[in-house]
Amino acid sequence: MTSLFYRFGAALAIGFLVGLQREYAHGGPEREISAGERTLALMGLAGCAAALVADELGSPWAFVGVILSLGLLIAASYVVTSWRGDVGLTTEVAAVLTILAGALCYWNYLELAAAIAVATTVLLSLKLETDRLVRHITREDIRATLKFAVITAIVLPLLPRRGFGPPPLNVLRPYSIWLMVVFISGISFLGYVLIKLVGARRGIGLTGLLGGLASSTAVTLSFSERSHSEADLDRSLGLAVVIAWTTMFPRVLVEVAAVNSSLLRRLWLPMVAAASVGAAYAAYLHVSQRVDTREDVAFANPFRLGPALKFGLIYAVILLVSRAAQMFLGDLGVYLSSVFGGLADADAITLSMAELSNGTGGLDPGTAARAIVLAAMSNTAAKGGIVLVSGSPGLRKALLPGFLLMLGAGVGTTFLL
Repeated sequence: MTSLFYRFGAALAIGFLVGLQREYAHGGPEREISAGERTLALMGLAGCAAALVADELGSPWAFVGVILSLGLLIAASYVVTSWRGDVGLTTEVAAVLTILAGALCYWNYLELAAAIAVATTVLLSLKLETDRLVRHITREDIRATLKFAVITAIVLPLLPRRGFGPPPLNVLRPYSIWLMVVFISGISFLGYVLIKLVGARRGIGLTGLLGGLASSTAVTLSFSERSHSEADLDRSLGLAVVIAWTTMFPRVLVEVAAVNSSLLRRLWLPMVAAASVGAAYAAYLHVSQRVDTREDVAFANPFRLGPALKFGLIYAVILLVSRAAQMFLGDLGVYLSSVFGGLADADAITLSMAELSNGTGGLDPGTAARAIVLAAMSNTAAKGGIVLVSGSPGLRKALLPGFLLMLGAGVGTTFLL
């Protein structure tokens, strides 16, 4: 009986949560809406009660009858609201989901019901952000999204999961290689979508953070070029660049966790040390000069089929070279391939080292961790070189201390692995 009360209580809370958002979205209790917090709370209870009645009677038709009755009430409400000029179905669909979530509560799918309620409320609350996304989306964005869906849902499942040939060729497993392409493209795609949602004008620090998810190299190039025309924003532009660089280190940890989580205990210290130094220096730049940018940073959609294939090729080559270097040159070969490969792409090195050290008989985890750190530091050095070559003197002066501190923290803690 106690469990039954808990389930009905969860159904009530779910309906109240969704209804509260609907009430707030329509301007509060003084505005007339088809379903607010009380109505939706009752609908959650009705869904739970309908499932109970059907269970007690041993017939699903009792549940169907209650759902149809409530559906008719919702349809009648929609007719009235649409006659008044509001033709949206958002509240009505939310009501149907609330009823079904209430039924799930009775069937003891409490976690699923809660997840549905939270997801529904979040989507209802993101109207302004999703409207912004739709306004700023382009035809190229849609095409890129469809391409990403194709390589994820169609191409990936069809690829072979085993390697071909003797060592070191046996590390080239098409499915694993393409999975890393999907993974990295997904991270970059997420950063790009977030930029579309919130906009770069929300602040230069947020631009650096989200830009670091999409491409820290793009942030570095963009702000290095702008530093010549906006000399009074040297520290602010430097702040965005440092945040973008710092974002790479937790990104590396996420990539390793997805491929070989056991490697994290050897890798976390240098990554956290470098990220902490970068965050501290970013805080210093933020305090010393807080100025917003006057224009948005242009980010192209990060998913294009050509670059995705290029990344897959780079990842496969690094995987093969690293395995061959380990076989013929030992750890030194792995370190050298990581340093030179990191100049072009730290993600490919990170994923290849995590893959090679995954399982028994593979690359030593300590060697793999040091190789990943060296690749990350090499990539940071390459982006520092971009600033030295294309940035203004003021930007170089603002970034140099943080650049050296991040390299020192990462390389210094590598010897503790």
